[in-house]
Amino acid sequence: MKSFSSYCSKLITAAAVVFCITTVSAQNQNDALRLGIPGLGSNARALGMGDSYIGLSDDAGAAFFNPAGWGLLKSLEFTGGLSYNTYGNNTTFMNEYSNYSNSATRLSDLSFALPFPTIRGSLVFAVSYHTTKDFTGALKFNGYNGSNNSMIQNLNDNYSNIPYDLYLTDTNFNTAINGRLNQSGSILESGALHNWTFSGAIEAYKNLFVGLNLNFISGTYNNNNDYYEDDLKGIYSNVETDPGNAATMGFRKFYLNRILNWDISGWDAKFGVLYQIQNSARVGLTVQFPKTYTVKESFTVNGYSLFNTGQQYNLNSSNYSDNVQYDIVTPFELGAGFSVNVASLILSGQATIIDYSQLKFDNADGLSTQYIASQNKNIKDLLKSVINYNVGAEYTFPVIGIRLRAGYFVQPSAYQGDPSSFDRQYVTGGIGYLAGGSVAIDLGYAHGWWSTYGDNYGTDLSRTYQDIKNDQLILSMTYRF
Repeated sequence: MKSFSSYCSKLITAAAVVFCITTVSAQNQNDALRLGIPGLGSNARALGMGDSYIGLSDDAGAAFFNPAGWGLLKSLEFTGGLSYNTYGNNTTFMNEYSNYSNSATRLSDLSFALPFPTIRGSLVFAVSYHTTKDFTGALKFNGYNGSNNSMIQNLNDNYSNIPYDLYLTDTNFNTAINGRLNQSGSILESGALHNWTFSGAIEAYKNLFVGLNLNFISGTYNNNNDYYEDDLKGIYSNVETDPGNAATMGFRKFYLNRILNWDISGWDAKFGVLYQIQNSARVGLTVQFPKTYTVKESFTVNGYSLFNTGQQYNLNSSNYSDNVQYDIVTPFELGAGFSVNVASLILSGQATIIDYSQLKFDNADGLSTQYIASQNKNIKDLLKSVINYNVGAEYTFPVIGIRLRAGYFVQPSAYQGDPSSFDRQYVTGGIGYLAGGSVAIDLGYAHGWWSTYGDNYGTDLSRTYQDIKNDQLILSMTYRF
């Protein structure tokens, strides 16, 4: 049997265990991007127009796209809405195909805008609650990996005590497991970011509007990851993984469950300018200042090993659970957009520059300075600057007040060297009805698609190739009085 001294010789912290497991690896560039990539916003009209709204923003969408747009409002406005988001993942793993999906319904936005009487120009203040980003996600895979590698070996090679605790190694931490296992698993992700936004806008000069949004952020992110390795071919049926311990004869199954939870808070500010040209066109500019997110992270690792003898060994979860805290700081985002109104047709376009290599971790509690520095260096080495672009259109049918919308936008991959298939692309559409100039009902829809991949451990040893489909629907109602 295994001695206490040999156990202590290889015992590592819970944080290090999670670092070795790349699928739910904590504090790396993927975590920074989770908060750094812009969300789709919460405005139905904007979504229907491809989120091309920097040069328009004459309603509650100003809380997300361009705060200067608040200055265009001439009457009190109240807006509320709901969103429905679905995420589908078609996965290829070891030439086997799997499909998994997840969905969420939530309050998308509530906003109230109050224009103040002025001798000339305009002065508008607004307060909004809106969901800026949805973390809903899913993944499932199942296939036979005939290579001589496994997560058991990977964990053992990276000085994790998990294989030892589960009697998958001998007393010297050598394992008889040499790959050729069926590997399967699933991941479910949930959570969202929410903003409380306090806005102000003025008409600084005739037809020139400037505005500012101050955002207070809250949110959660949850990741539940199940992973299995099974000896379906009986390769280890006559092997004792812990020699001398008859109960470990015939390895059958290894199971690992990792749960990662974030409690997110933060703040940021956005400055915007909007210039109106003779009621027929608008040009907008925005500066999104860096967002500072404070992440309170908890993670837990559970698991077991099962043998043909019926023996099951379970991990002591308390040895692999921990709580840490750190900040993620996003880069500046510079945006420019325009809209043109020709008769009953509005055309809009915009572009936004984001340098993802400027993402960084900061103010870590429970993580070493050296580790945070190494992750920030990885961000510099792996990520790049991108330009997101959006186009949209809206046509209003005279007299009946129905408005049809369409749009398209692209969020290029933040990783250096990624092919264009890894860019997030969306086509959008929508419909609105304006009743008497005071009540508007809007429905916006976006369909997105992109490809990506993930490694269960190591690099290209146990890789899932994923084709993502994402659909979002927003229904909102606006009342002006």
